[in-house]
Amino acid sequence: MPPDVDETPLVLVTGAAGRIGTYLRRGLPSMGWRLRLLDIHPCDDESTVVADIRDAESLDRAMHGVGAVVHLAGIPTEAPFEEIIGANIEGTWQVFDAARRAGVERIVYAGSNHAVGFAPRSEPLTVDMTPRPDTNYGVSKAFGEALARFYFDRHHMRVACLRIGSCADRPTNRRMLSTWLSPGDAVRLFDACLRAPNLDFAVVYGISANTRGWWDLEAGYALGFEPGDDAEDYADEVLAAHVASVLDAADDATVGGRWTTFSPE
Repeated sequence: MPPDVDETPLVLVTGAAGRIGTYLRRGLPSMGWRLRLLDIHPCDDESTVVADIRDAESLDRAMHGVGAVVHLAGIPTEAPFEEIIGANIEGTWQVFDAARRAGVERIVYAGSNHAVGFAPRSEPLTVDMTPRPDTNYGVSKAFGEALARFYFDRHHMRVACLRIGSCADRPTNRRMLSTWLSPGDAVRLFDACLRAPNLDFAVVYGISANTRGWWDLEAGYALGFEPGDDAEDYADEVLAAHVASVLDAADDATVGGRWTTFSPE
């Protein structure tokens, strides 16, 4: 049941022009949420606050009247550290601190499974494991989780850190049969984190109800997340197209898979 419009907080979505941002701006309004969009690029057919998340003054204006923030903005893949540090580390700090200044009570932070990428695969993979990032990108997402914990402990914000798997229209490779987060389940996951009355600080794995999944979804269930999709629906097609590779061993050994072998240099 969507929340009452008069009681629904305005939600600021950073990185709204990106892939996950596009899924959310199409799906969250139908669940009753009012959105304000922010991105360094304008969103198609939408009124967007066009700003860099490192611009504190723009963030202060964008936070006005906001009740919650969905923070997606940043470099979404591996890159040299000098690029990662600006967008993913400084930018994330700027968003959290602007939210603090504005009195925002809740942040949903789009983290990544690559914050624990060097951890060996296990079933189930729990949320309380020590960060073991596999890339510069993974380091930035581990930083985001630590920052979120600080803002919860110091400033009493409610924060959900989502260790997102592979969010795409459909799974396209063997690994994604375990790590896929469907567009519909992405909307359901962020919706649950925005509305959960029992949220304080939580780390949540963000995948669909995949038959081959090896991540523990209990933290998400506790917040009301009910995934409705399963990558297994695409398994025959994906496996038929799969070409064996020496990188398959990395995919099978660690959470980050072949990302543990990747370098932006």
